[in-house]
This record gives sequence, C-alpha cells and structure tokens, in this order.
Amino acid sequence: MTKRFALGIFDDEDVLLHAIDNIRAAGVKIHDVFTPFPVHGIDDALGIERSRLPIAAFFFGLCGTSFALWMQIYMLGFDWPMIIGGKPHIALPAFIPVTFELTVLFCAWGMMITFFTICGLYPRWRVPVLDVRSTDDKFVVAIDLNNSTFDMNHLRQLLRDNGASEVNEKEMTQK
Repeated sequence: MTKRFALGIFDDEDVLLHAIDNIRAAGVKIHDVFTPFPVHGIDDALGIERSRLPIAAFFFGLCGTSFALWMQIYMLGFDWPMIIGGKPHIALPAFIPVTFELTVLFCAWGMMITFFTICGLYPRWRVPVLDVRSTDDKFVVAIDLNNSTFDMNHLRQLLRDNGASEVNEKEMTQK
C-alpha cells in the first residue's frame, strides 16, 4: 500500500505552532508533526488529548509495590524466618528500600513495554522517516494526501503562506 504525504518544512518552532493553528482552521487534517526536540504546546495545537500513560504508570507501580511486599513478607515471615538484630520476622520499615526499588523497576519496564506497543516500535521493525532533517534541525508537518480533500497545489500554497521554508511530496510504501 502506497501513502502520499505533503511535507511542510519549517525552520522555527513558533512559526510551526502558528502554522498548525492556521492549517487546522482551514480544515486540513494533519497526519503528524515531527520535531527534533519536544515543543511545548504542540499537543494542544494538534488537538491531541492528554495521555493515559500516567494511569498505566500508577498501576505498574502498584503491582511493583504489592509484589515487593508480598515477596518480603513471604520470604522473611514464612519461607525462611530469621530474627536479624532483634527485629521481628515481618518488619515493614526494613522493607522500604526493596519496596521502593521494585516499584520503580516494575513501573519503568511496564511503561517501556506499553509505550513501545502503543507506538508500534517492535523489535526489528523499521520505522519509516518522512524527512531525515526532522531529527536534526527542521520541523516537519505531514499531511496525508490519500485522506485529504485538498489538492497538492492548495496545500503547497497554504503551507507557504504559513511560513514553510519548503513543501515536498513524498510517497511511502507500507507493509
């Protein structure tokens, strides 16, 4: 399957944010925007809803905390009870460091797996890059021409009027 994109290349992030507002106001649906660094306010400009990843992070951390407490209580209270330094078998204050570390570990691994799954970044998959300069110093607005009701000439003029330094058309084949 071949997809065609109109790419608007921008040099400045402020011009990019104003262009996104104007392009969306003209009724054009933006496929994606690629930037070399995070641009504050771009999610609001694109109309992207707030992510639910923090909720997932909370549950991964909760699983890590539960597992750490269960593991320590089972090991030190039932499986191999030992009195160390006069402490009782189940001493919750002594469990805090291990609980903290396993909470962070579960949260980090869970978030990594969740993020890669949501973004489609599976092992050995090549993610196509629309314009290599978007990883260095340019800002790229991609508009899917297959789903757009506007022709390339109209989009070229719209992007130029909103500050694009160049406008290109690119075809990508997806598997």
